[in-house]
Amino acid sequence: MILRWKLERTASRHDRQEASGGASKQADDAKAAASAVTVSAIAASYDDQIRPLLDAVDRLRHLKVTQEGIQLPTIVVVGDQSSGKSSVLESLAGISLPRGQGICTRVPLVMRLQDDPSADAPKLQLEYSNGVVVATTEAKVADAINTATAQIAGSGKGISDAPITLVVRKKGVPELTLVDLPGITRVPVQGQPEDIYDQVSNIIKQYIAPKESIILNVLSATVDFPTCESIRMSQQVDRTGERTLAVVTKADKAPEGLLEKVTMDDVNIGLGYVCVRNRVGDETYDQARVEEERLFKYHPLLSKIDKSMVGIPVLAQRLMQIQASIIAKCLPDIVKQINDRLSRSSAELDQMPQDPNNVADAVRVFFRIVKQVCASTEKVLVRGEFDEYPDNRDFHGTARVAEMLAEYAKKLPAQCPRSANELFLMEEVRILEETKGINLPNFLPRSAFLVMLKKKVETIDQVPQELANGVWAYVEDLVMKILMKYSDNFPQVQSSCRRAVQGLMDKARARSAQHVKELIEMELVADYTANPDYMKTWTEFMDGYDKFMEAVEVASKPARITLQGFGEVDVSHLRVHADLAGKAFDLRARLTAYWKSVVLRLMDGLALHVLLSVKRLVEKIWRRSWGTKCWAISSPGWRGC
Repeated sequence: MILRWKLERTASRHDRQEASGGASKQADDAKAAASAVTVSAIAASYDDQIRPLLDAVDRLRHLKVTQEGIQLPTIVVVGDQSSGKSSVLESLAGISLPRGQGICTRVPLVMRLQDDPSADAPKLQLEYSNGVVVATTEAKVADAINTATAQIAGSGKGISDAPITLVVRKKGVPELTLVDLPGITRVPVQGQPEDIYDQVSNIIKQYIAPKESIILNVLSATVDFPTCESIRMSQQVDRTGERTLAVVTKADKAPEGLLEKVTMDDVNIGLGYVCVRNRVGDETYDQARVEEERLFKYHPLLSKIDKSMVGIPVLAQRLMQIQASIIAKCLPDIVKQINDRLSRSSAELDQMPQDPNNVADAVRVFFRIVKQVCASTEKVLVRGEFDEYPDNRDFHGTARVAEMLAEYAKKLPAQCPRSANELFLMEEVRILEETKGINLPNFLPRSAFLVMLKKKVETIDQVPQELANGVWAYVEDLVMKILMKYSDNFPQVQSSCRRAVQGLMDKARARSAQHVKELIEMELVADYTANPDYMKTWTEFMDGYDKFMEAVEVASKPARITLQGFGEVDVSHLRVHADLAGKAFDLRARLTAYWKSVVLRLMDGLALHVLLSVKRLVEKIWRRSWGTKCWAISSPGWRGC
């Protein structure tokens, strides 16, 4: 308002000097002095009443209360690319902003204009990236904004929704807070992302959608208003236009028909229009205001526009009035929302357990967490209950372990492993040749059987270990998740709990590794089974012995025969090994029959071990460990007993 008074006084003084000469100068100065007293009083009253509210709103914005769903009164500046948004803001603030081809504003720019009558020189500072504060000057502010923008949105032509705040404390500026958004562009230029329109559109809608936002729609007089993309966007969220104010720039470049455009209002601008002339070339801002007043006072077409609709000073006054109105309207509801959220947060805080203040408190918390974790782990890993986590399959412990055991069973071959391209019984023949001794004819050496068995068992010795590793990796992850759930409110003891759990898991994993090793060693150290199925299966295989030997020993007989348990085989290559063929057949029959017992032991033994180990971990080992030890509490200055 002070700025407006100065500009009006300068313009009127200039006109009167030209029309009436020096005689009227003294009278004009006297009137101006009297007017200055009135305007200053109004400005001071405005500052006293509105400035604290603006500061409060800005502090709330700085505290990011919008992330809590609380919307703040905001004047949002939108417009198509090159519509003159930055020029309007420059005229209001009296400072130069970044200019150039394409999108100059690549991040939201929150401009806080603060009138400081006592300031000898403007004070400017940038705030961005959660706490970075940079003091700057009028001459360097554009470069400072570009630097901050590059840090946020990169050095290319991309955009970001992370804002920069520019605080301008300057004598004569209107008390306003405005948010300048990237200009709307439909066609990406070189270096811009292909979806630049969608990115800009999303940012604009984010700011203009709340009913607390006032939309300052910047339109160029050189275009048809209904075709402006910014009009279309604002109408989507403000159909009646009750919170939209239009600023028409470049009035001097397209004066024809402008009066009709702003009076007919074909696009529902509920808060009205203000036509302006921005600074041209090297004009100072004061010179630009003088020229603006001349334009709308003497231009044959523009002079017909009502004076309440023209000029930057009028725009500043309108914005301050609108801003004061929207703050007065929204502030009670904002206070209520903040109080409601504060009450809910306080209630949640009261329900949280108290923070442990000493070793005794920490130990009590520690054991309470352990007790809860044990109970929950026992439910999901032993009893198969998962009512705490009905929709999270990762917590259905018994089902997941059962799936691992089923996959383990599939990896253990039901038939005794053998080479795919090996001639029938030739492996057995070679083993028998290497285990020859002075013994009775047709005597099957036990050493041959053990050599063959060892080779077969060694082909699968990693499968049980993989199961054990997989089970304990799952159990450890599950227990850690449960632990984090129950210790989330006590970060002081989390590290101690994790350390203890990790130690128990390492011991359980080591025991399982040893058990697997022993399972494999037991299969290698002796060939024994009490399973009656072994003799039954071996007998069934040996029923084909005579048929096999006849095909081997009688050259006139077909070399291809079908044997139970072995399918169709070719025995022609065995005729030169007729002395060992019978032993080889018996060795294969015994090993094939015995393999079923080996697989069954590896399946049942490891499955029972896993289930027992998990049960012991939860029900016995864990609780016994926690009940007999005190662990160091990891926070500084705390020690366990």
